[in-house]
Amino acid sequence: MACTSCTTSKDGVPKGCKNNGTCGSDGCNKLTVFDWLANMVLPGDLEPFKGVEVRFKNGRKNYFRNIENLTLSIGDVVATEASPGHDIGMVTLTGELVRVQIKKKNINDDFDSFPKIYRKASQRDIDIWQKARGREEAIQKESREIAIRLGLQMKISDIEFQGDASKAIFYYTAEERVDFRQLIKEFARTFSTRIEMKQVGFRQEAARLGGIGSCGRELCCSTWLTDFRSVNTAAARYQQLSLNPQKLAGQCGKLKCCLNFELDTYLDALDGFPKSDTKLKTKKGTAVCQKIDIFKDRLWYAYEGEWMNWFELSSERVNEIIKMNRENTSVEGLEEFTVVEETSDTAIFNDAVGQDSLTRFDKPKRRRNKNRSHKNKNRRNPKAKKQ
Repeated sequence: MACTSCTTSKDGVPKGCKNNGTCGSDGCNKLTVFDWLANMVLPGDLEPFKGVEVRFKNGRKNYFRNIENLTLSIGDVVATEASPGHDIGMVTLTGELVRVQIKKKNINDDFDSFPKIYRKASQRDIDIWQKARGREEAIQKESREIAIRLGLQMKISDIEFQGDASKAIFYYTAEERVDFRQLIKEFARTFSTRIEMKQVGFRQEAARLGGIGSCGRELCCSTWLTDFRSVNTAAARYQQLSLNPQKLAGQCGKLKCCLNFELDTYLDALDGFPKSDTKLKTKKGTAVCQKIDIFKDRLWYAYEGEWMNWFELSSERVNEIIKMNRENTSVEGLEEFTVVEETSDTAIFNDAVGQDSLTRFDKPKRRRNKNRSHKNKNRRNPKAKKQ
């Protein structure tokens, strides 16, 4: 979705637009949406939709009315209606796809109640906006010190100034309810601006701040994920993952959202599998499931008391044994149902890296050949050979 001029130079600045991420195609921004209806022509009797999607700091988006019929395109900086004053944001979507996004997010269908866009931002608007943004880091540090001094169990994760610098929004996370009435008085007295407090969840906090996940890519919540579904440890159990909190937890401290991405596929695959808590009754004893491999369609069972001896069975054969148990049909043992795989004499796997040698790159020590050294000694001293 990014433009073709986003390649970087030696110093890291984009070669083409040189806007450091605010390119006209909006492909470098957070939570971007590809406008696949941009090149489509509307029917003659249909007027263009006047809704506009505008993005603010850290992926916060809102929808506005373009009642002034301004010619807007993706990447334009506009002044929008706010309470009070106005805010500065960037246009991320226009046209009919905005109507689709509003319906997708279940926003109020009363379009007349939407805030409006005043104008395209002037240079004076942008200067005031950037000056206010420059104060956010210092104010965030000072606000945290005030919260610690008041003994409040909360974490101020981010601060966002309104475009006209008339209001500051403090985003915070807390485990329990926080009485911040005294905190607001301290903030208003110290920073001389209107204060608004917004509590966000730990996942929303990670989405606002961004970062790099364990997969090496940007966090899904800060790039494209818009809804946060609940994730529990059952998703890891269905996918046969180790219940290690350090590996399953994301930067927000909660379970990773990506555990739900392939969960439906695993659940569909497990429909044909017998339940792992079902025991198989045979004449040799009762067998308990030890392991499941969805991709190979295999299950491993072991007799009670003989936990080290596993038998590999297919899901079809296990269902057959369960059916026989329900019909009170005797089963001799698991040996006759075990999967036997024929392997050829030729090696299936060859180590092409170094033939299992960890010191293959080390320089070997030279060993002197005793026979060769003895021959050389005789050549030098032929009398000793005759004797």
